[in-house]
Amino acid sequence: MDASKRPLRIPPAFATYAEKHEIFEMYKRLLEQLLVNKPDDPIMFLIEELKKDNDDVPQVIILGPPASGKRSIAKMVCNKLRTAHVTTESIIEEADTNLKNEAQQIQESGGKIPMELWVKMVKNRLSLFDCVKKGWVMDTFPEDREQALALQASGIYPKHVVLLEAPDTVLIERAAGKRVDPKTGDVYHVTFDWPSSPDVAGRLKEATGTSEEEIVKRLVHYHRHVDGILQCYDKVFKKFNADQPKSDVFAQVMTFLVSKSRSVAPHTPRIVLLGATGSGKGVQATLLANKYNIVNVSMGKLIKQAIADETKSGLACKPYVEKEMLVPDAIVLNILKERLTQLDCVSRGWVLHGYPRTREQAEQLTGAGLAPNRVFFLGVPTDSVLERLTLRATDPVTGDRYHMLYNPPRTQEVKDRLKIRPKDTDEAVRKRQSQYQTYIEELQDFYTFGQHINADQDPHTVFESIESMIVNQLPKPLE
Repeated sequence: MDASKRPLRIPPAFATYAEKHEIFEMYKRLLEQLLVNKPDDPIMFLIEELKKDNDDVPQVIILGPPASGKRSIAKMVCNKLRTAHVTTESIIEEADTNLKNEAQQIQESGGKIPMELWVKMVKNRLSLFDCVKKGWVMDTFPEDREQALALQASGIYPKHVVLLEAPDTVLIERAAGKRVDPKTGDVYHVTFDWPSSPDVAGRLKEATGTSEEEIVKRLVHYHRHVDGILQCYDKVFKKFNADQPKSDVFAQVMTFLVSKSRSVAPHTPRIVLLGATGSGKGVQATLLANKYNIVNVSMGKLIKQAIADETKSGLACKPYVEKEMLVPDAIVLNILKERLTQLDCVSRGWVLHGYPRTREQAEQLTGAGLAPNRVFFLGVPTDSVLERLTLRATDPVTGDRYHMLYNPPRTQEVKDRLKIRPKDTDEAVRKRQSQYQTYIEELQDFYTFGQHINADQDPHTVFESIESMIVNQLPKPLE
């Protein structure tokens, strides 16, 4: 950036770098921790926070009525995400000696552990190395609104809250068949989840507190407090139907846990639409540009515009276009780079289609500091592509365009004079389709964060799918 030139413009590479390394989110997290902890030495505190390098670790609370499967789902999530499993029992067992002894004495005397003691023990457990480095999944706690507010006041707020729900009649029936392995603590069921090992089955014990009277009492307590808890986590919780196979519940929960909450960081869309000829890239680019006021950049139109304006790059690519040859990548990149670095693209964002076509072009685009932050692969079967393109025709008299299936001409006279463009013949379409398929796999390998969209449906349905992935952050990839 040349400080001698006015007005100063921030290079596009600056925004790309900040977004790639989540600079805005990092400052937000550090500021939150400063306000929560109020350290005497803020600078040293920030240095220690940066050393932790744990901003992306899972922090999950799993809630639900008794016998809804909280413990089972929590263990499955911990195994998948390799996080620490925090329960009310482990909070007490792994607390400092003084806190542990105090809590156990209160329990032995039949009293209720005070809120302040719970908060101290929870903070103590979550400050251990496994929770700090790997993240944590906590089930069954908090049990009421007071506990949830106390956790918030101490700076403990989860990224995701899972609420398992099922009809009370199902829960009462499920609780009656609940069995526990006293050796491992794993939970089984005589009907739905019996262990495959005879040794495990032989040592199972009936779970305590599972009689109908006790379950009803616990359900009443749960329903009395659950709404108050959810009010504390209204931005991060999601409900799941627990009255289905455990594997289905787990799959739905994992889909939720890999999602990210919407970021408040400044976001300039840099979108690339990839797809075969006839997949609707131009239509989707127009819809996005109209709704979000971003710049619609068509590579084909850019080349034609450069030739018409007789720019240096345009004159260089003119002979190739006239001979229907591929324009060299270096010339194409110069034309594109000149457009994407203009003020409107830098400030408002852009949606690009028709480029890149190969992995080399994608690498050059990234190397030029113009890496996209959203890439969409629009998938359409070949039969649908042929139906869309080979049935198109143009009226040479009026210039109106028709489609024999979706927008046929109203009179036989118009139909008789329609002409089909050479590029819309069956042979030409299949040739372009084959060229796209040649390079699509290497583009998918390069853009690992790319999202695949079923484009063989109504354009506005496709647009809604693309839009949801632009306004929300991309889900975290699972290892």
